[in-house]
Amino acid sequence: MTASRGDNGEGSTSNAQERVPTHWSDEGIAAAAARPGSRIPLIDPAELKEVVAELDAWDMWQLARPDGSTVSVGGRTFWFFLAAARQSDPEGRHDVARIRLTSRAAEGWTDHGWVLPEHLTPGTREWSGCSILDGDRLTLYFTAAGRRGGNHSFEQRLFEAKCRFQLDRDQPVLSDWTMPLESVAADGNWYKIADQATAPAHGIWGFRDPAYFQDPANGAEHLIFAGSAGWTDRTLDGVIGLATRVAGEWKLQPPIVEALGTSSELERPHIVIKDGRYYLFWSTHARRFAPATGAPSGLYGMVADSLDAPWRPINGSTLVAANPPASPMQAYCWWVTGEGEVMSFVDYPGFAQTDPPTDLEQRRGSFGGTIAPRFRLQFDGDAVVPIFATSGAHREG
Repeated sequence: MTASRGDNGEGSTSNAQERVPTHWSDEGIAAAAARPGSRIPLIDPAELKEVVAELDAWDMWQLARPDGSTVSVGGRTFWFFLAAARQSDPEGRHDVARIRLTSRAAEGWTDHGWVLPEHLTPGTREWSGCSILDGDRLTLYFTAAGRRGGNHSFEQRLFEAKCRFQLDRDQPVLSDWTMPLESVAADGNWYKIADQATAPAHGIWGFRDPAYFQDPANGAEHLIFAGSAGWTDRTLDGVIGLATRVAGEWKLQPPIVEALGTSSELERPHIVIKDGRYYLFWSTHARRFAPATGAPSGLYGMVADSLDAPWRPINGSTLVAANPPASPMQAYCWWVTGEGEVMSFVDYPGFAQTDPPTDLEQRRGSFGGTIAPRFRLQFDGDAVVPIFATSGAHREG
């Protein structure tokens, strides 16, 4: 595949026109999974603490500045979660998800309510994105799943909305919301148009999870997102997509990474800059890999010397951190902050399979739906090593 296959001639830079997506090969992934240092310690469900009372909470991201640094006020950071009222089947949470604002300080988590006013949401539910604070203006980038007022579907579109962010006695206040605008649409060429009415067994197409990135080399603004390759009918068709702001408008670019034949989902992709290197991270479920791969659910990544340079596998294999064999679904959706802290949510700790329990009662009783123990990353060139703490603070998330 050549990058010019999808060139629509609108705002593409010369580098983008020349870019050929780096192939994520399954070679070496399974072997890397045996590396002891990559395995996340077992989670003890008895030590978990909820983030928001009476709600399941999962995918999360911090309030960040355009340079990727985390916003911190008096030791308090602000976190956005997907959340939903607890249901008998926790897998149904995706059909009613909305974005919830919380904050974290030394004393723990504080809930601050729903983020986007309900009358403004353009879909039937809200899926993951990111939040960027520039001055007192907060931009919420998010995924609209389905269409407001329409039938249930797995259509996915990228949106953004702005508001004013203020603190009133440590309480965040979001006001003066703008109408959400669609950031950029899938073209059906580089990226499949994710408009499926029902979910196939091998997983839905993707056009979701926008993550903002401002390139320190030239100040260019980009959106990184999870997508499905538009030039193939293969079911293992995951890509990491890119859009660049040109003259005030987002323009699609060729994918950065493609996983044809390897995986159907490279979720929540985002870039972290460390020591002049570009670290691209994403999460993948074990069940979305090619069957013979044997790769675990985990945090994966590649590194490059610039956005348009060739991407190299982190640690020689792309694996950064993975669930342990005894609990292959204990956590998911790892998010790396600009400071190298890693957050994720508790999925099904202690369950021995790579798919959710089939028994409804077991599924509800096993699901975590809260913050997982956090850990940090140590960066050293192409090597990224997870540092797992064993203190109570680690276990509390």
